[in-house]
Parts: sequence; C-alpha cells; structure tokens
Amino acid sequence: MSNTVWIWTLVALTLVLSFDFAMAFINRNRPTSLKAAVAWTLFYVSIAIGFGYSLGIWSTHRARSEFFAGWITEYSLSFDNLFVFILILARLKVAKEREELVLLIGIVSSLFLRGAFIAGGSALINRWSAVFFFFGAFLIYTAIQLVRESEEEEWNEGRLLQFIRNRGASTFVVALVAIATTNVLFAFDSIPAIFGLTKNPYVIVTANIFALMGLRQLYFLIGGLMQKLVYLTEGLATILAFIGLKLVFEAADHQGWHKVAGIKIPIISLQVSLGFIIVVLGVTTVLSLWKSKKSPETTSN
Repeated sequence: MSNTVWIWTLVALTLVLSFDFAMAFINRNRPTSLKAAVAWTLFYVSIAIGFGYSLGIWSTHRARSEFFAGWITEYSLSFDNLFVFILILARLKVAKEREELVLLIGIVSSLFLRGAFIAGGSALINRWSAVFFFFGAFLIYTAIQLVRESEEEEWNEGRLLQFIRNRGASTFVVALVAIATTNVLFAFDSIPAIFGLTKNPYVIVTANIFALMGLRQLYFLIGGLMQKLVYLTEGLATILAFIGLKLVFEAADHQGWHKVAGIKIPIISLQVSLGFIIVVLGVTTVLSLWKSKKSPETTSN
C-alpha cells in the first residue's frame, strides 16, 4: 500500500475518531440515549462495511476478504470486551453520567495498546517466523480459559485495584485502572488473532480501528444483550482456537514441516477462515437467542 493511501486513510479515520471523542467529552456528564446509540452504531458498522467493500475495488479482492475476516473477529472480541466493561462499571457502581468519560479513555487506551502490539508483532514476525507457534498456542490456551471461565458472571477486583483503592483512589480512578488492565489482556488476544488471518499491515491497522469505532455507543445497547447472548464466549473461544490451529499449521509450513506422523498438515485458506468465523457467530447468535427465549429466567438477572 502506498504512503499516500496510508496518510489519507489515517487522516480520515483520525478525524472521525476525533469527532466522536469530542462529542463524548462534550456530553460526558449526560448519559447517551438509546436512539443516539443505535444511530451511531449503525453509522460505524455501515462505514466499516463500505470501506471493506471498497478495498476490493481500489486494492485487491484478497484485501477485502482479509479485512472482513479481521474486522468481524476483532469486532467480536471488542464486543466481549464491552461485556467486561459492563461488569466492571456495574460492580464499581460508577455513576451513569461518568460512564461516558470512562469509556472514552478506555477506548483511547485500547487504540494505543493495539497500535503498540501490532508494531511489536510485526517486528517479531519479520525476525522470527516461528513466533506463529507461540501465537497459535496462546490463542488455543485463551480459548480453553474462556470456556473454563464462561460460567463466571461476576467481576472481582484484583490485588492492584485493592491496593490503589486502599491508597484512597476514587471509584472513577479505580474504574480507569481496571479497564486499562483489561485492555492489555484483550490486546494480547486480538493481535495474534488478526495476524492469523492476514499479514497485510494496512488491513491489520484498519480492521482494528474500525473494530473500536462506535464501541462507546455500542456499550449503551448491549446491557440487555449480555444476558441473551449466552453462548457468545463459547463462540469466541471456538474462533480463537480455530485461528490458533491455523497459525500453528502455517508456522509448521514455514519451517518446512509438511507432514506429521505421515499425515499432511492442512493449509487453511482465507475463504475457509472467513466462512468459519461467520458461521460460528451466526450459530452462536441463533442458539443464544433460542435458549434465551426458551428460558426467560436467563435474561431476568
């Protein structure tokens, strides 16, 4: 991708994000209405889809497929991240009028963290291709942990938060630290996940930025959905495990290992990856809504 394309893209995305952040700061003492949240969420999803489709016109069809695979995966992880934000803000009893500012700072910190992780991941890949073994194993481990922790519906303060609270930190500061540490953990998941789908730096950066766009508004929409999408964690775990295996297979191929015990190591194509991600999320959503409808008590908590 040319420098001109990079510059214009980053300038445009920065302007959009700056406008959103400015509006959030101006309205920081007022809760976001449901109508505004719906409108902004649809707007950001629409421009992401429009951008992804345009890639196939002025770039390549592969870039388009890679963007959608990366954006859908990162957006799903961001969705899960917001669920944790809801638990944190509810557990700490952060005032409604302060939630806007907490979310704003949290999303900005997530942008910087992912940028740093992308740069670090690219450097590792360029110098040591076997790092894909680590990335793959880490994603598989994360998937297992997600399944193990899927039954937990409470968020508890760790030692760091207890320490700063005992030092006299306000609830607002404790919430910021909690969300910042959560962002670090999610960055560890999201960056290996997208590297498992594309090595194109332009696609990686834009998919991550678009995945973070509109999260502040989305937060005010998903409070009720959190109890309805009961299988979201399992769906994300399945996707991360799949991408982890894909990374391990690619790492083996890079090392010249094409067979294990006489069995050929498969190379998973981008089309298969994109299809798998869409199908898993679709099935997860349908099963979640079916169970929520069948068992109304799961949404009453």
